[in-house]
Amino acid sequence: MKGRVINMSLVTTKEMFEKAMKEGYAIGAFNVNNMEIVQGIVDAAAEQNSPVILQASSSAIKYARINYLMKMVEAAVEEHPNIPIAIHLDHGPDFETCKMCVDNGFTSVMFDGSKYDFEENIRLTKEVVEYAHAHGVVVEAELGKLAGIEDDVNVSENDAMYTDPDQAEEFVRRTGVDSLAIAIGTSHGAYKFKGEAKLRFDILKQIKERIPNTPIVLHGASTVIPELVNMCNEYGGNIPGAKGVPDEILHEASISGVSKINVDTDLRLAMTAGIRKVFTEDPSAFDPRKYLTPARELVKQTVAHKMKDVFGSANKA
Repeated sequence: MKGRVINMSLVTTKEMFEKAMKEGYAIGAFNVNNMEIVQGIVDAAAEQNSPVILQASSSAIKYARINYLMKMVEAAVEEHPNIPIAIHLDHGPDFETCKMCVDNGFTSVMFDGSKYDFEENIRLTKEVVEYAHAHGVVVEAELGKLAGIEDDVNVSENDAMYTDPDQAEEFVRRTGVDSLAIAIGTSHGAYKFKGEAKLRFDILKQIKERIPNTPIVLHGASTVIPELVNMCNEYGGNIPGAKGVPDEILHEASISGVSKINVDTDLRLAMTAGIRKVFTEDPSAFDPRKYLTPARELVKQTVAHKMKDVFGSANKA
């Protein structure tokens, strides 16, 4: 299946990942919920000359509404025609959600069947793959279970499970997925580690040896940037002990065979920190432009840092 070009720069992730795997860097997939976040992300991508994946969960689609969301993405493409932009469904819970996104112009979808047993995950993933591929859309799936909470995804530490390398090889062969999200120690949300942050790079290496041509995805990979956490708390927030995946570990992942790294929590923190600062310093503020503008700028700075200093995707557009 060839990657589908929608118009100018809205593309599938197929070509993005091929280049990233060949040159040894990762592409950031940033979750979007509203216009300011979309603008902050794509402005950073343009500034860094980086490819970018905009992604939305089913709950984000419910919040923003799919027609509004796609029009914002179209605007981003028109404003930055030289930047490769993909629009991706994050954690699609069922076939119907994946189909809705394919039918509405998404260029990539994820079906998350990690809550099912191995055989059922294969069966359901294959259904999504067959429909999406018939419409020129690529598919990401998940094998293994990440702990933590993100939107509709909620997995306890006891239920978390590393990805089995042998199963990964069989899963890709039997489903025909285009990329695979694996569990090697990351987790969703702002509280990823109680002790020292550590990822199982040995598992990543084994998986890459078995499926060398399949792009690997890391979910739950926000840094939970300490400066943003401190800023939130300084201006009235209450996020004690939040801890994510350090930048140096994510950078190691990006040069060790991971092609796509998901970022959501860091953007939420950036937006919230920017808004809280304005409200604290100027309690009389009620013009949304006054508090959303600095919040958007913080999102842009956060994304630019990831692209340039962590993922290595700057100047790869």
